[in-house]
Amino acid sequence: MLQFLTQEAAPADLMAARLQMALSLGWHIVIAAFGVGMPAVTVFTEWRGLRTGDPVYTRLARRWATVMGVLFAVGAVSGTILSFEMGLLWPGLMGRFGDVIGLPFALEGFAFFIEAIFVGIYLYAWDRVPPRAHLLSGLPVCVAGVASAFFVVSANAWMNQPRGFDLVSGEVTNVRPWAAMFNPATPPQTVHMIIAAFMVTGFGIASVYSVALLRGRRDRYHRLGFAIPFTVAALFAPVQVVVGDWAAHFVGEYQPTKLAAIEGLGRTQAGAPLSLGGVYVEGELRYAVEIPNALSLLAKWDANAVVPGLDQVPDDQEPPVTIVKWAFQLMVAIGFALVGLSAWWGLSWWRRRGPPRSPWFLRGAALSGVAAAFAVEAGWVVTEVGRQPWIVYGVLRTAEAVNPAPGLATGLVLVASVYLVLTVATVLVLRRMARHRDQPVAPQEGAPAAAESMP
Repeated sequence: MLQFLTQEAAPADLMAARLQMALSLGWHIVIAAFGVGMPAVTVFTEWRGLRTGDPVYTRLARRWATVMGVLFAVGAVSGTILSFEMGLLWPGLMGRFGDVIGLPFALEGFAFFIEAIFVGIYLYAWDRVPPRAHLLSGLPVCVAGVASAFFVVSANAWMNQPRGFDLVSGEVTNVRPWAAMFNPATPPQTVHMIIAAFMVTGFGIASVYSVALLRGRRDRYHRLGFAIPFTVAALFAPVQVVVGDWAAHFVGEYQPTKLAAIEGLGRTQAGAPLSLGGVYVEGELRYAVEIPNALSLLAKWDANAVVPGLDQVPDDQEPPVTIVKWAFQLMVAIGFALVGLSAWWGLSWWRRRGPPRSPWFLRGAALSGVAAAFAVEAGWVVTEVGRQPWIVYGVLRTAEAVNPAPGLATGLVLVASVYLVLTVATVLVLRRMARHRDQPVAPQEGAPAAAESMP
């Protein structure tokens, strides 16, 4: 086994493994975001229905619950694929550090089973238990969804800031799983991702109803269907700016190479400028718009502070700078655009107790769901590609962790085919559900309840 892991994978196989992992993570992260945020939005809407007696809230909660069930099932499939890929594609990581990072994965398994049990109860218990009991059955789903995200992201945070073990002559000793899980990167990275999940959920749901509103469906059902999730996302959007600044300061302190890649900073300098755009070529950022001293001010709270550049690391330890830089700027640009859209919504309610009247607001809201998902994808590109060439930052290179067996490109094609089928099936199921305006009592029953018929 040790001899097998010391073999070197071909460059094409290494790239195939990385592409396969990127595809799997990129696909799963959006579904997982809905798994974090959608239960809370659904349960809150059901609670409003019980509190106010307004049946529109209940109809919305029922419909969102069925969508939540579909996405949970699909997410379970993609999550299972990821769990197999961790062992099959990266035996050098799991074989060497499995004892160190096994705890958060084990805890995530418990959270997943709790979520699965209560999702089943929540979906099939409509009108079978008292309304308050049904509402309470949704709370464990909310907690378990957030907990799952925390545990998984804490494992990724460990890859950015490895802790909880000692290396003695290349051997992992003195394993401390709790220290590994609660590493310095865990607080900013988990909070950043969980808030992003609520934004993807809120803007994603609202974008569907904004399209209906643009088409003239202005009844109370569609107005509330837009207002509830959009308000949730709008409340989180400015908070995410603060958390993002926290995460960026963490990167500047603990991963200066990643910060240099984010900014395309080729050389260490005092009073470093903030660069917008640009292409990094031969150690130099070209065609960028620079704001003098702004990077030093943002990173160190001192306009004349020294910011380490990429000249502090060997060439073979530099991440792909242009990819990381543009992914970061895409994430930030979308984030501030969503904050602006949220401010428009809030200002309108503050001034005249009603939503914005301009159709341009609804057009922006219709794009907000896709934009939020793109921002999450771009953020993960920064996190993962910005750490390269390390799979465990400063400890283990990605090339040393990959499975050296030939033929990984075949696995990439097979997995891509599976995700293509999953995507088509998910879209078809959700579109079919959207066309049915009547909401059944439970997903397995075909006859809709008369009291729950859509207007």
